[in-house]
Amino acid sequence: MAWNVVIVGGGFGGASAARELERLLPKQSARLMLVNDVNFLLYTPFLPEAAAGTLEPRHVVTPLRDILRRTYLRLGGVHAHDPGARTVTLRTHEGEDEEVRYDQLLLAVGSVSRSLPVPGLDQHAIGFKSLADAIWLRNHVIETLEQANATEDPARREQLLTYVFVGGGYSGLEALAELQDFAADAMDRYPRARLHGMRWILVEATDRVLPEVPLDLSEYALRQLRGRGIEVRLGTRIEEAAADSTRLSTGERVPTRTIVWTAGVAPHPSLGSLSLPLDARGKVRVDEYLRVEGLSGVWAIGDCAAVPDPNKDGRAPCPPTAQHAVRQGPVVAHNIACGLGVETSPRRFGYRARAAFVNLGRYKAVGKLGPASFHGFPAWWLARSYHMSQIPGTARKIRAVADWTVGLPFSRDLAELGSIGHPRPLRAEVYARGGTHRPL
Repeated sequence: MAWNVVIVGGGFGGASAARELERLLPKQSARLMLVNDVNFLLYTPFLPEAAAGTLEPRHVVTPLRDILRRTYLRLGGVHAHDPGARTVTLRTHEGEDEEVRYDQLLLAVGSVSRSLPVPGLDQHAIGFKSLADAIWLRNHVIETLEQANATEDPARREQLLTYVFVGGGYSGLEALAELQDFAADAMDRYPRARLHGMRWILVEATDRVLPEVPLDLSEYALRQLRGRGIEVRLGTRIEEAAADSTRLSTGERVPTRTIVWTAGVAPHPSLGSLSLPLDARGKVRVDEYLRVEGLSGVWAIGDCAAVPDPNKDGRAPCPPTAQHAVRQGPVVAHNIACGLGVETSPRRFGYRARAAFVNLGRYKAVGKLGPASFHGFPAWWLARSYHMSQIPGTARKIRAVADWTVGLPFSRDLAELGSIGHPRPLRAEVYARGGTHRPL
């Protein structure tokens, strides 16, 4: 009888584990099922470029069915787990529940934006974790430019043209740099808004940006940002968010209609309902073999798991990065195969990050490749080359290069696509508002 292997989560970790299991497990010996809320793998390092329109959104995702040939893909999520019966309960997008039995279960559900108890934050800030977030943010920036160009109210124009980013790590800096580039290029076509000018503010609670890179690279990035007119507020937090402003810990109230929250991530909230051992941060406790503590045949990897970092003698978990998740996938796949008797000698997870790059826009970046550090154009070129080697699928590599190449001689595309995916109702009465719309 074939084994049932269930993988929950189709991000970097889950997808890489599924691909390796397809290679390791003999055909007909196992039924592989991957449960994910979307049918694609998002290449998250390119999310800022998708937001800025440098890359077409479809070109930063790879359909899971293109890279997984033997794995049965189910759209939905898992909301219950019975370790004794070895079953999980799948909930589809239609709201239907289905109980699925497993012999081996892998949890790779990833993370979500970490929120803090800041008044108004959940209502008035946007995260930056998904493709939907990136597309929404691009549309929002274009809409603020359109409104700022039309309004006669200087106070409202100031709110519209002030953009606040919270969090000075990788995602915050890259999103800010790309979107500021995009908006600066677009301003030539908004003459009334251009007269007022834009404000871009980065708020970081610690005393430096990019704590993940050496201090000299962090200081280079800080100089680049400030040299472009970006206001960097170190040692500062936001204490309140509202529809038209935010209040900082310095007491300053900044008029703005854009607050982008990139201050860290938290494990996926679904983990709390899955009868799993969790640590104080809400991550699944696993050992160096990626086995969930106290449960047979259950494994966890990626951002949702507290994987002991071998570079710190297991005293701290691995950082929540795509590099670590991708490397954990093949290791856990091998160990799952060991659990099924296909392989012998389970492997401990061990990995030291070889490369780390942060794109600062305008053909500049900072980064490390092994022991060497780079900044400026060489770092930007190396970052492009590195990411090209990591994008899954030849077609996506070619399309990304085509986007970069075609974008060089042409101006930015300012089409606001906020209505995409929201079809207009048929009834004529819906268009009564404003009196300018009528059904086709």
